[in-house]
Amino acid sequence: MANKMLRFVTVERQTPEKRDASDRTDDFGEIYREFATARAEEQAARCSQCGVPYCQTHCPLHNNIPDWLRLTAEGRLQEAYEISQATNTFPEICGRICPQDRLCEGNCVIEQSGHGTVTIGAVEKYITDTAFENGWVPAIAPRVERSESVGIIGAGPGGLAAADMLRRAGIQVTVYDRYDRAGGLLSYGIPGFKLEKEIVTRRNDQLAQGGVAFELGVEVGRDIGFEEIRAEHHAVIVATGVYKSRELDEANSNAPGVVRAIDYLTVSSKKYFGDDVPEFESGEMDAHGKRVVVIGGGDTAMDCVRTAIRQGATSVKCLYRRDRANMPGSQREVQNAEEEGVEFVWLTAPGGFEVHPVVDTAETGQVAPIKGVTVQKMRLGEADATGRQRPEIIEGADYLEEADLVIKALGFEPEDLPTLWGAPELEVTRWGTVKADFRTHETGLDGVYAVGDIVRGASLVVWAIRDGREAAEAILDRLAVGQTTVAAE
Repeated sequence: MANKMLRFVTVERQTPEKRDASDRTDDFGEIYREFATARAEEQAARCSQCGVPYCQTHCPLHNNIPDWLRLTAEGRLQEAYEISQATNTFPEICGRICPQDRLCEGNCVIEQSGHGTVTIGAVEKYITDTAFENGWVPAIAPRVERSESVGIIGAGPGGLAAADMLRRAGIQVTVYDRYDRAGGLLSYGIPGFKLEKEIVTRRNDQLAQGGVAFELGVEVGRDIGFEEIRAEHHAVIVATGVYKSRELDEANSNAPGVVRAIDYLTVSSKKYFGDDVPEFESGEMDAHGKRVVVIGGGDTAMDCVRTAIRQGATSVKCLYRRDRANMPGSQREVQNAEEEGVEFVWLTAPGGFEVHPVVDTAETGQVAPIKGVTVQKMRLGEADATGRQRPEIIEGADYLEEADLVIKALGFEPEDLPTLWGAPELEVTRWGTVKADFRTHETGLDGVYAVGDIVRGASLVVWAIRDGREAAEAILDRLAVGQTTVAAE
């Protein structure tokens, strides 16, 4: 077969068509359209097939990117899918939400030479979507059923990746999660315009049909004990993620109209699913007709501002204490948000919250609703220990930014699992994350493993998937040599 690769000199980089902002803000559908077959093959053919594939090296899963790009360019899509799936449990999800500009695409050799990176993420998404459409994705069907069982606490990407690998090996798997749907942040934290929920539901259904048991709406420490789960299984994986929101100390920071990002996004996602959501119906978590201010500069803040636009907010402003160049969120997301009408107010931070006066509050029991945010203007000073310039307040430059809805997107911290679960022997770091071996992911408790954000702190989905797969491999190794001391025999 003639060589179809190394076309980066003659073929320009192209990304999938992006829906016009005036069109896409009317719904929660994904904003990027699918590649056509010819375009996917053409863009995959731009790969230089370099001897040292930095794209693969900088992928947390070490996906065999050059191989499935070549197979795509040659029209061998089913084989491309099989190669992609071999190292990544959810390639169609990573293709949509991974920050490729900071990982594989950002380290592409031809990008460094000025020719524009291969559109790896879009091709990855295309391969798996095509595989599902053509029935190339086989059901989970273990060759041999095994008697050993593993309990997984948390149905997010790390827990589901582990469940997939263990179930394929014939292990009996039960996943426990506090929410009424599996998926974790994939279902409730990432809006549909980045990841349509049908994509997540499709994988959840595959796992359930393959024999993974889901115990949903179950909170460990309240509905079932941690030790009870340990007693029922030969190994346990803690994959809870981090959901405790960082807070502000300023007065009125919890006034009506001031909400946490995780609550706002969860309500919006439940509405997307078609659920009956009282917090939305009452207007508490609905941005329609409101002046919205979002505080924060990460990807969660970007999800909030773009959600508010789609809900019909009158205006949406994002306050961030550093400048654009020092923003932790994806620059691609910032651009998308600006196209959709979001205003970024750089070098600003909240100095307090003002509320509307309420007459006879003590007698009526009413709490004063939010009026606005006192905004402090900032400048960048000397670098801190991380090398980033430290924001400094410009004295006397405060002003009031009026708002009807303020969303706090300040990041997340781990919950106090040892206390919540009555498991003081579960060792945590000074940051509250669970201590686990970085290779096997086993904690100090025999047969208990921990993966994803509860170990790393708030991180990327792709890292959680890697952790889940590695923990599953470690458990399979453990069970192979008969180390089954966790579950009661």
